Amino acid sequence: MIKTNVLLKKALLGSVAIAALVAPSLGFAQSAGNSTELKPIIVQGQQDGGSTATGEDTAEDTATGPVKGYVAKVTATGSKTATDLNEIPQSVSVVGREQIDDQSPQKADEALRYVAGVNASTYGTDSDTDWIFIRGFQADQTGVFLDGLSLYQHGFGTFLVDPFFLERIEVIKGPSSALYGGANPGGFVNYVSKRPTGERLRYVETGINNFGNAYLGLDIGDQVGSDGAVSYRVTGKLSGGGWETDYSDDFRGTIAPSLTWKRDEDTSITFLGSYQHIDLTHTSTGFLPYEGTVVDAPGFGRIPHDLFYGEPDFDSYNRNQAMIGYEFEHTFDNDWTVRQNLRYARLSLKEDGLYGSGIDFTDPTKLGRYRFAHDTDVSIFTVDNQLEGTVSTGNVEHNVLLGLDYRYYTIDHVQGSAFPASSLDPRDPVYGSVPPPVATYLDQDLGRHQLGLYAQDQIKFGDGWIVTLNGRYDFVSTDVNDRLTPANSANDDEGEFTWRAALAYEFKNGLTPYASYSTSFNPTTSTDVNGDLLKSETGQQWEAGIKYQPDFMDAMITAAYFDITRQNVVGLDTSFTPARPAAIGEVEARGFELSAQANVTDGLKVIGALTYLDMEVTKAIGGSWDGTPVGNTPIQVPDITASLWLDYAFQSEALEGASVAAGVRHIGKSWANRENTLEVPAATLFDAAIRYEREKWAVALNVSNLFDKDYVASCQGVSACGYGAGRTFMLKASTSW
Repeated sequence: MIKTNVLLKKALLGSVAIAALVAPSLGFAQSAGNSTELKPIIVQGQQDGGSTATGEDTAEDTATGPVKGYVAKVTATGSKTATDLNEIPQSVSVVGREQIDDQSPQKADEALRYVAGVNASTYGTDSDTDWIFIRGFQADQTGVFLDGLSLYQHGFGTFLVDPFFLERIEVIKGPSSALYGGANPGGFVNYVSKRPTGERLRYVETGINNFGNAYLGLDIGDQVGSDGAVSYRVTGKLSGGGWETDYSDDFRGTIAPSLTWKRDEDTSITFLGSYQHIDLTHTSTGFLPYEGTVVDAPGFGRIPHDLFYGEPDFDSYNRNQAMIGYEFEHTFDNDWTVRQNLRYARLSLKEDGLYGSGIDFTDPTKLGRYRFAHDTDVSIFTVDNQLEGTVSTGNVEHNVLLGLDYRYYTIDHVQGSAFPASSLDPRDPVYGSVPPPVATYLDQDLGRHQLGLYAQDQIKFGDGWIVTLNGRYDFVSTDVNDRLTPANSANDDEGEFTWRAALAYEFKNGLTPYASYSTSFNPTTSTDVNGDLLKSETGQQWEAGIKYQPDFMDAMITAAYFDITRQNVVGLDTSFTPARPAAIGEVEARGFELSAQANVTDGLKVIGALTYLDMEVTKAIGGSWDGTPVGNTPIQVPDITASLWLDYAFQSEALEGASVAAGVRHIGKSWANRENTLEVPAATLFDAAIRYEREKWAVALNVSNLFDKDYVASCQGVSACGYGAGRTFMLKASTSW
């Protein structure tokens, strides 16, 4: 049994060992008195036969810096080392800062609308949560990372990241436990923060949408002192106003300071911090009945999109979120590099309001409601120690990565509900009722220690062969303290080995076919009727694909076929009366992805994506998993998603500075119920943008869902369907100096 104190000791010992390796070199650097001109702090990668990516001219070649146009060349997420995208043996998509600015998403999930394999904003308009599915599996709980460190989320303890504060967003498809430990088998999202560049930066942006929600953002940075060894950056944003539903409003404030000290060319440390406060009257279009959204309800037809189903004078939502950490890197004289990335994140979230519960059983002309409240506090401490270097054995080159990471997660949450609350006439809502008192059904304190040891070998040999091998072992200790029913408290220690093996061949014409096999696991937080923790989820994936980086155009084109099997999926075992939680399910997701990003000409940029997904429950005790019969497709999973975005900047002198863009997104049909008898129809949406830039000033108008398409994004059952966002205008202006 791996006990908690043992895990802590191993984590601390690993961190101390890394520090001990670094200390002598730090002393040498200080005594040498070397000082050099500050350059952007980047993770460097090799491009075009070995040229090192440094500085502004090759910004597109860095792994954490700006992406040139829409085409990224290097990622540090797919392998934890700066690696060319076409050498990562799985599908990777990168949304760079320029694409974010062009499309003007106001939430992180909106920034992923044009990414292959991703189905985002599945509940439509939701102001307090980012909803993300990757390859058919929900990723917003166990598939979110920030700067390579986990932002694990459980229950309602969700972290929010505003895209204004990001340099890029990277989506890794398929299992990645061999590098990152427990995570979603469909893939994960890694948000990469803005950080100091070593250059003077003065930027202000403001905007307002058609719902009266306005914002003011600033981004300021510079060097400190004459030697350029220290640079800083401060990014901040204030926003507030209305949302798509009546009575909803919010106030948000976020500030993110960062500081880089580059002692010399070999040693640097970057400190990253942020604080966020949100106070809102909750808005959501995501908890409405199938009858009344997808189809007409016999009593009242369709529910209006702007219906506020809560109580304006009662609903409350208060969030305080803070993070602080650093990224340290030192390269030794033998070119081996040591890194330590560390972060502590804290979240306090309170919510109390009314939600829709379906059509009222006593009056079918009204919408039933219930009261829900929670008080959630979350803390996450993560540290990742890495040692990377190159070893040559004859004609074979090994890029070796050794690592030890540790994660401590705790959540203290109380949840309660009251059912029923007063019903509401969706055609003529009357507010002012007093909700019934809440009955607590969950009062829990959960803690988890996770220590991982991992190794990676990226092997190159011959005239283009690339072999990638990964292995990792995780020690996990979970303690569940059930204060409501102490007999259901549990603790468990376990270990799990995950691995990845891949083979690729890089042709000189830019084509790189590859094949890979990877495994995953995800520690459980669910307990059975006896209070014992259920088996952890496991998964496997086969993936075969091809990546193409043509020499006649700045582009990245990828195609991939994948087959994922996810085991020990928690559901209700209906073979018992009453049904009880059990790790009973197995789900398989097979599909095909096609993705293209191209800077076609000086003026034209293109993004294209296509995903076909065939998903089904393959095994379950009692013939069904969580009510889904074997052979059926899980809910909320569209069979096809596709998108295309064209952005053109006029090149003529008369229209210099003007640009236009147009996009189309298709979301295929999905199922609203587990029996697969109620279908959510497909929808095709159009987006557009027009911009003008003159010297240091710019103005832009973005419109999503241009033709105000009336559609349902998805349903999590017959009483929890969500309208997709209606037509939204965003007018913004910016200046820099």
